[in-house]
Amino acid sequence: MGKAIMVQGTGSSVGKSVIATALCRIFHQDGWRVAPFKAQNMSLNSYVTPDGREIGRAQGVQAEAAGIEAEAVMNPILLKPSADCIAQVVLLGRPVGHLGAREYRDAYLPTVLPTVKEALADLLQRFDIVVIEGAGSPAEINLKERDIANMPTAALANAPVLLVGDVDRGGLFAAYIGTLELLEPAERERVAGFIVNKFRGDLGLLQPGLAFLEERTGKPVLGVIPFLPEHLVEEEDSVALAERPAGQEKTGAVSIAVVQLPHIANFTDFDPLEEEEGVHLRYVRAGESIGAPDAVILPGSKSTVADLRYLREAGYEREIQALAARGVPVVGICGGYQMLGQWILDPKGVESAEPETHGLGLLNVVTEFAEEKRVVRVRGTVTAEAGFLSAIQGEQVEGYEIHMGVTRLLPGGRVWLQLEAATGPPDLTAGAMAADGRVLGTYLHDIFHNRNFRRAFVNHLRRRRGLAPLKGQGADPRRERAEKYDRLATLVRPHLNMGRIYQLLGLAPGRR
Repeated sequence: MGKAIMVQGTGSSVGKSVIATALCRIFHQDGWRVAPFKAQNMSLNSYVTPDGREIGRAQGVQAEAAGIEAEAVMNPILLKPSADCIAQVVLLGRPVGHLGAREYRDAYLPTVLPTVKEALADLLQRFDIVVIEGAGSPAEINLKERDIANMPTAALANAPVLLVGDVDRGGLFAAYIGTLELLEPAERERVAGFIVNKFRGDLGLLQPGLAFLEERTGKPVLGVIPFLPEHLVEEEDSVALAERPAGQEKTGAVSIAVVQLPHIANFTDFDPLEEEEGVHLRYVRAGESIGAPDAVILPGSKSTVADLRYLREAGYEREIQALAARGVPVVGICGGYQMLGQWILDPKGVESAEPETHGLGLLNVVTEFAEEKRVVRVRGTVTAEAGFLSAIQGEQVEGYEIHMGVTRLLPGGRVWLQLEAATGPPDLTAGAMAADGRVLGTYLHDIFHNRNFRRAFVNHLRRRRGLAPLKGQGADPRRERAEKYDRLATLVRPHLNMGRIYQLLGLAPGRR
């Protein structure tokens, strides 16, 4: 039977996912068979497992860091918000329906607790170490009665808890002590120590506070993690976009505008573009103008019709149509692809109460929402004979699909991508484009992770601006992710008391 350790936080976005990912990589480097686990995750950034299941992106990333393939049991419950107080419930990687918050908590959740227990037991049986991530805070009094993601999971796994706090936000010591005060005595006893995250400055100035914390609580500080200088772990929550600075425009770079939809999903699609040397990527937030970028991207959405309505009410529809009329490339991913079409049909009320909705009219396709969700990893071939894609005709690309819409070509529509599904039936309209190739849509998430595709797109924009094309293929995001996990472990390991953490696990420190 394996051992477990749990990372909980004093609140949301304090660094639980980053610390859990670092621990997965450190244990993997030390030769242990390690797996991640999170009982219940709420996120619109999801991850597709090799067998076509959908889990929270954080657990998919943590599995990568652990050197293993992700499985549905690593995140048995995923909640994908679709409206205020309503979320799609995904159980063991399969959608089971949309539920209101009260209905989910009072009626549905008690019925699936055995599934959570079985998933955790399965991982503990197969792996040496299970790194468990909590959700939010374990001390949310209004939610505690139905909280399965924090202390109840720790109790199931008999896991010591590392309590993470974000010193950069301020109020760190009050957050630590207040969290402990609101826990039950048995829960308080399970907290094995504190990890201070995002520290920058003179550690000596922090020491008096750390000494006070240890004396007041009787619990040790097991790590002070410095503010990491680079983005090493993919984000799973759109709150990260709100906190992300706009950044300075790069000299000699093309500008790409991503419209930040209210229900934006899987925005990690654009991380490789953000890291391209010749690209300035900008998220257009509510109240801002799209302006005059070199290209516009409509991202994925959990609520396509509602977000299309947002585009219209905010005036973005007119801006996008005017830019397209001037020849500015427009790309839609998943929900953004659906919006670019002529119509969105929902006769069964799968997503909204509107049976018919006009699209932006930039692609000759029509989408009808289906009750069955398509979740699959795919690969295929670029078949386009027009636009920038013609330069990479025959190129192999891969990615994943997560959508409930079936898209059909209308007269004049063109397919630019022929897929060969890894699992499930092929999607014949996974990629469509306008006749001149300047407007295109696709269901493939991670399309910009394909370096030849990404480089062809960027160089097309550069040529339109009169800039010299970038040379080579560009970085391989998959290799870069592996290197980032190693850098994360290298940066975090010296600042954690790994000897004490191994003792908490009952394991000999160091390599297996």
